Amino acid sequence: MPGARTLSIDCGGGGIKGCVLDTSGTLLAPPVRRPTPYPLPPERLLGLIAGIADELPEADRATVGMPGMIRHGVVVHTPHYITRSGPRTRQLPELEKAWQGFDMAAAIRARLGLPAVVLNDAEVHGAGVVDGIGCELVLTLGTGLGSALFDDGALAPHLELSHAQVRWGLTYDGYLGEHERLRLGDSHWSRRVRRAIDSLHPVVRWDRLYLGGGNGQRVVASTLARLGPVTIIPNSAALLGGVRVWSLPRA
Repeated sequence: MPGARTLSIDCGGGGIKGCVLDTSGTLLAPPVRRPTPYPLPPERLLGLIAGIADELPEADRATVGMPGMIRHGVVVHTPHYITRSGPRTRQLPELEKAWQGFDMAAAIRARLGLPAVVLNDAEVHGAGVVDGIGCELVLTLGTGLGSALFDDGALAPHLELSHAQVRWGLTYDGYLGEHERLRLGDSHWSRRVRRAIDSLHPVVRWDRLYLGGGNGQRVVASTLARLGPVTIIPNSAALLGGVRVWSLPRA
C-alpha cells in the first residue's frame, strides 16, 4: 500500500499506546496512551483501541501488538488479560475462555474497518529494529519478558520463552518481571538479566541480540559490558515496528 498510513497499537500489561505513522515511520500526531483497564475481556480491549483510533488521524491499516502467544492473528494464550486486576493477580476462568482462540485480527478488521495485522508485542517491537542479517533475537523487558526471533529478516514462529522455568521454579516472567526489578533494585536485577541471557544463548545461538521494552534501558552498564555485542533499543520501536511488519517475510 504505497503511501499507507498505519495505526500502530502497542498493548501492554500497564498501558496501551497508539499512534498513526506514514510509510517512513514519521508520526502524524502525538501518541495517545491509556492505562490498561482490568478486568479486560476482548470486547473491552477492542473498545479501548477504537477509542484511541478515534483520537488520531485517519489510517489505512492497523497493526496491534499484544502480550502472549498469537498465531495468524488468533490468541492462543495471553497472560495478563485473563487476570482480575492485572499482572500477578488471580486468573479468571471466564476470561481465559473468552480469550482462548479469539480471532483478534478479524475483530480489529470488523471494528475499525481496516486491514489489520495482530502479532505478539515483542515481534512488533523487533520489526522496528532488526537489520535482516543472520539470526537476530529481540528480548523485551517490562511487566515480564517478551521475545521475538528473526532469521535474515523473516519472522520465525513465536516461542513463549517467558514461560520456561529458569531458577527456583520461577519462569523468566517471574524472574525478570517489573515486580522483581522493583524488589531487587536495578543492579541486582541486571545480574539476573545476564544470567537469563547466558542460559538462552546455547538454545538460540543468535548472531545479534537486542534488548528493549520499558526496562531495557535499566540494565546497568557493568552488566552490559559482560553481555558481549548487544543493542539497546528504544521503547518507541514498538510503534515504528507497526509499519515494518507489513513488509516482513515469514520464516
